[in-house]
Amino acid sequence: MVLRSIFTVLLLVLVVGNASAIEGGGSPLSSYLQIAAENNGELQAAFSRWKASVQKAPQVSTLPDPQLTYSVYIVPVETRVGPQRMSYGLTQKFPWLGKLDAKEQVALREADVLKAKADSIKTKIFRDVKVAYYELLYLQQAIQLTGEQVELLEFMEATIRSRYSAGNALYSDVLRAQVELDSARNRQLSLKDMVVPLQARVNAVVGRNIDEPVHLSNVVELRLDVEEEQLSKLLQNKNPELISFDQELARADAQVLLAEKNYYPDLTFGIKSIYTDKARSGNPTQNGNDPVIASVSLNIPLWQDSRDAAVEEGRERRLVAIQAKQGRKDVLLADLELALYRYRDAIRQITLYEESLIPKAEQSVEVILQTYQSGKVDLQEVISAENTYFELYIAQARALTDQAQRIAQLEQLVGTELPVMQKKIFTQKKVPLPQQELNVTVE
Repeated sequence: MVLRSIFTVLLLVLVVGNASAIEGGGSPLSSYLQIAAENNGELQAAFSRWKASVQKAPQVSTLPDPQLTYSVYIVPVETRVGPQRMSYGLTQKFPWLGKLDAKEQVALREADVLKAKADSIKTKIFRDVKVAYYELLYLQQAIQLTGEQVELLEFMEATIRSRYSAGNALYSDVLRAQVELDSARNRQLSLKDMVVPLQARVNAVVGRNIDEPVHLSNVVELRLDVEEEQLSKLLQNKNPELISFDQELARADAQVLLAEKNYYPDLTFGIKSIYTDKARSGNPTQNGNDPVIASVSLNIPLWQDSRDAAVEEGRERRLVAIQAKQGRKDVLLADLELALYRYRDAIRQITLYEESLIPKAEQSVEVILQTYQSGKVDLQEVISAENTYFELYIAQARALTDQAQRIAQLEQLVGTELPVMQKKIFTQKKVPLPQQELNVTVE
């Protein structure tokens, strides 16, 4: 027989953060971020597109292959020094000075655009991993807190049944306690049932089998260790989406340069020799010698309309990149302000719960449990106080989760990890029940 005089509510232990190590080993979240970087299909496809694009640069910056020609005269050409039966030659095309470099720059800038887009996908995937991870951690804590509530209601229900047997309580109080207990048990089952889809969500983003177990940590990262004013500068300098527009602009500049180079002709140099037999009669000078011919040719950039259009296309693409960047930057800055508001609001909520609401709710539970025995309050007020108590703890867990997810969103917006202040928390908060008044023993 054990006297149930104390019920325990575990304070929320929440992990917020990025890929940093913790005391005693690496953070599970860090491991999941690394796995996502290695396994996520969307991210791997984006980086593969970038790596494939990089290979275009050596293709377009190399001279065209030389041309070897060979001709056989069906009817030999009779000349003074002998009949000419065949010819062979070699030509090499040389683009105008700077054309190959311009083509290489266009290809490299295209690769840079794809790299920035891959980085943008990476930041979004990392945000999704963290948000899903924190949501699962919140669910775990909600299950734990609801379990504590169930234990307390079981204790209360047993207490009231004992008092009813002794004639000191109404049957309606017994029914009320049982209704609340069944409701709490149902919430607990619903929360437990949500674990599997949330684990599947984490594994899907990470790139693992959806039925893999997800391990959680007990490290909480409380607040950003960076001034909010710096976040705007970080966003404008490091956000991958904005960087991609810069690369689009550089690519457009390279396209304009290449289009302008196309106003100039390409040169082709060649050398050719004709196979000549000995003369059929006599012995003329250079009898049977093969003539060697050097040549140079160039294309005539006669049709200017297509070249003008190519230059204008590059200029318009440049304007598009400038305008698109400005528009996207305005949206991202607005998103940053909203995320900062939600981050600050979560901090306010956490402070309110920790410093005011939860301590007062604890006192309220203690006082009401003590006054219930004397008949000054009814069971409804007891249950209401207990529900408020646990709801505040769960709300605090929700606020901590929101704070964690806002940090993840801020990191995605600025395009880089942010320094945070962190500490370990694993605290038990004990609230005594009025043992001397309830005086109920539960098996």
